[in-house]
Amino acid sequence: MSTTPRSVTRIVRGQPATDGAGVKLNRVLGTQALPEVDPFLMLDEFRSDDPTAYIAGFPDHPHRGFETITYMLAGRMRHRDSKGNEGLLGPGDVQWMTTARGLVHSEMPEQEDGLMQGFQLWLNLPASEKMFDPAYKDVPADTIPVIRHTDVSVKLLAGQYQGQSGPIASPTTKPFIADVTLEQDADIAIPVPADHAGFIYVHDGAVNIGQVVVERGQAAVLTNGDQLPLIAGLDGAKVLVVLGKPLGEPIARHGPFVMNTPEEIYQAFADFRAGKF
Repeated sequence: MSTTPRSVTRIVRGQPATDGAGVKLNRVLGTQALPEVDPFLMLDEFRSDDPTAYIAGFPDHPHRGFETITYMLAGRMRHRDSKGNEGLLGPGDVQWMTTARGLVHSEMPEQEDGLMQGFQLWLNLPASEKMFDPAYKDVPADTIPVIRHTDVSVKLLAGQYQGQSGPIASPTTKPFIADVTLEQDADIAIPVPADHAGFIYVHDGAVNIGQVVVERGQAAVLTNGDQLPLIAGLDGAKVLVVLGKPLGEPIARHGPFVMNTPEEIYQAFADFRAGKF
């Protein structure tokens, strides 16, 4: 059976940003250079061993209309929301929140020194699901499948690979999300859903995809195809793979709200002010 390897359509570098109470971030997706890759709306990387860059955290803030996936690599972050959910994320843990019709949420570091590193990804919801009830799921690191090859490991956050299923499952966008670690000169061709749109982000080292080198701090938007070929450089690589089924719907967004029309954004602000979240 023939396969179609994916290739790179464009490369962008993350841009410095601040969010919450002044937390310094690297915004990879959700910038003027790369506003979105349907169905994904934003990817932030936080990575600092300077507590002044993260200790103020992300105090209470509202969300409506999408899902957030927070993946910690180092440090500890406590989450709370207005439905009474609460959890403490540590290294390797994932938190998946469907904000849907509305939540007020906070994310606060529970350390005052040391490295704080991880990602937050925003995944859009279809119009038919934006006003569903919110949902929340904490995923401990030791419950996330890691498929190990000789010189490559694939940590599977969402989707299917080698008979394993990731713990994150969104019914319409069906995301495939994996953190792939490659040793020096290692290579792998990962089978992926052919019609899913997406990108990779290299958070350590460098990889080659179809003769295009993607370096640390760069995101590469991908063509469609049912295989993702990755070849590591001399220093190995760590690569976040992010793919999902496009929604093909209009996007209206303002700050923490992502809907389909401007009128729905106005309604979100009105509902928040009225205490309906």
